[in-house]
Amino acid sequence: MAIALGTVLSAQTPLSYPATRKSDVVEDFFGTKVADPYRWLEDDNSAETKAWVEAQNKVTFGYLEKIPARAKIQERITKLWDFEKFSAPFKRGKRYFYSYNTGLQNQAVLFVTEDPKAKGRVLLDPNTLSKDGTVALSGLSLTEDGRLMAYSVSVAGSDWQTWKVRDVATGKDLSDEIRWSKASGASWLKDGSGFYYSRYEAPKEGGALTGVNNNHQLCFHKLGTPQSEDKLVYQRPDQPEWYLGGTVTDDGRWLVISAGKGTNPESSLFLQDLTKPGSPVEPFLDKMDATYNVVDNEGDRFFVSTNQGAPRNRLVAIRKGHTEPSAWTEIIPQAKGKDVLESVSLVGGRFVATWMRDAHSAIEFYDLKGKKTGTLALPALGTAAGFGGRREDQETFYTFGSFTYPGTIYRLDLKTAKSTVFREPKVAFKSGDYEVKQVFYPSKDGTKVPMFLVHKKGLKLDGQNPTLLYGYGGFNVSLTPSFSVSRMVWLEMGGVYAMANLRGGGEYGLEWYDAGRKNKKQNVFDDFIAAAEWLIAHKVTSTPKLAINGGSNGGLLVGACLTQRPDLFGAAVPEVGVMDMLRFHKFTLGWGWKSDYGSSETKEGFDTLMTYSPLHTIKPGVKYPPTLITTGDHDDRVVPAHSHKFTATLQAAQAGPAPILTRIETSAGHGAGKPTAKQIAERADVLAFLVKNLGMKP
Repeated sequence: MAIALGTVLSAQTPLSYPATRKSDVVEDFFGTKVADPYRWLEDDNSAETKAWVEAQNKVTFGYLEKIPARAKIQERITKLWDFEKFSAPFKRGKRYFYSYNTGLQNQAVLFVTEDPKAKGRVLLDPNTLSKDGTVALSGLSLTEDGRLMAYSVSVAGSDWQTWKVRDVATGKDLSDEIRWSKASGASWLKDGSGFYYSRYEAPKEGGALTGVNNNHQLCFHKLGTPQSEDKLVYQRPDQPEWYLGGTVTDDGRWLVISAGKGTNPESSLFLQDLTKPGSPVEPFLDKMDATYNVVDNEGDRFFVSTNQGAPRNRLVAIRKGHTEPSAWTEIIPQAKGKDVLESVSLVGGRFVATWMRDAHSAIEFYDLKGKKTGTLALPALGTAAGFGGRREDQETFYTFGSFTYPGTIYRLDLKTAKSTVFREPKVAFKSGDYEVKQVFYPSKDGTKVPMFLVHKKGLKLDGQNPTLLYGYGGFNVSLTPSFSVSRMVWLEMGGVYAMANLRGGGEYGLEWYDAGRKNKKQNVFDDFIAAAEWLIAHKVTSTPKLAINGGSNGGLLVGACLTQRPDLFGAAVPEVGVMDMLRFHKFTLGWGWKSDYGSSETKEGFDTLMTYSPLHTIKPGVKYPPTLITTGDHDDRVVPAHSHKFTATLQAAQAGPAPILTRIETSAGHGAGKPTAKQIAERADVLAFLVKNLGMKP
């Protein structure tokens, strides 16, 4: 094992990196031989990989510790982060439930109260479940009467969930425990006698974080019995890549089973009549030809949000046994413009529709026949979410936030349609000093792409503004305005924040998404590169002052653009990225991403992936910009091997003096549930890296 630690030299001298052993692994893809010299880094349990991780971190933290601004940046992020944070409350029975963080707690605490204006009492404090805050609450479900709570926890950022049951009145756990659940919620029977959940078979020894997960199972757990007695409700051995989920309708009559293949947008629905013991699971909308989401039901008539015949979504009523589109009743039609019907809830006897309008929210009310009855005024260009509850409720809660508007909780009186501030965070910064605007720029093929710009008022367009360009562009995910403490620190230091709404996302519906996946994935990278070029052409910034950032699929985005246009950027920070496009499907749930990427298992897929796979498009002898690659050692979504192999290859290829570093977080995963302390430290390190490499003097 050859891992020799070099010393960190001056800024003018290239860093000395740990030596990374090369193996002679070569794989043949349809007659093309592809070397994979660092495949040994895929074994996250090996002593050699662990030593490599330790050696890389030593170089990285040695570099970061020498940045003068780092300590003050972390201090400022910590100070700004220290404000009370509430979630929107929801009601079950006579009780309200919400989460609360005093400011710097590693995990938010779950509270219960009978008066939503009163604090109530602690129901579950995840901070007591581990010394370092790495055990997180990942899911919860209450019985109809609010008497019992099923809740799941995850450890060190893993996607694996362990479910338990807590008595709400006493705060004590019952004996129930369910393991090896993943990609799952919980849904109780109306009488509270048990709940539905989804799971996989237990992984092989040592394979919990990397082994492939197939054959999702929907199970029923009867309260007070061991998991070994849980009933298998539905599985599809003929469809090993299906995700399965079960939800009991509010009236308690139906179990709605949803099935989706990987991350394909298409889904199927199946029904089981819970009023008839032993009734079979029956097909309902089972063609897997569009998205189908049940909003509510009236007997055997279901209100369904779908993109069938409407790429930007519509709401229809479908009666069981009459599922041909010609028999549907359209309630809320697809918008005539570009707006996307993002979500619908039925609460207080009306539909609350959340529309996405050029990547920000608009809220409208409709009666049960689809007549528009009103619009909810929002305080700024931003993002609204929530509006949950039951049909009989007379109130609902929602959150609203934007780039300079911290997430505020509102109470909506459903009788009067009046909205009032319920909880308003107090953050120690002056939002009035900043401005937000939206621009539209042309991509390589002429497509108009929206981009948000956030900066201090009175910005000088002299090409000298340090700018952080962020993107995602995949999986039908939409980027909308949100508040971030670390982003505010970036703005305070004089930085510009730019967020591009690339194709591959869901900002304009199915057609926008389709234009950025599989053999059209290059459109996403073209959109991002065009955003950078627009910022430079309009003298917002210049190459030495421009950094790019993204996580997960956005990490792939940054990796691909970094290798395609290394001359365009002053720095790059790809986080938890998908970097090896030939092998992503061989780990955990990676096979599910074939809907976006295709696969190297086919000649067409291989040919496409090889044109942009970040790992395989690195060229020796190229001067790459300063790059900080981040990952977590417990990431079982995008396994850390992606980042490890990319790091080793980029370090070996680098021809210039710019640093190629990797920051590998321990006891952390893909991001969900990460403790506050780890979040602050990571964001401070990213900003410190950018401050140094973009020549900022904050």
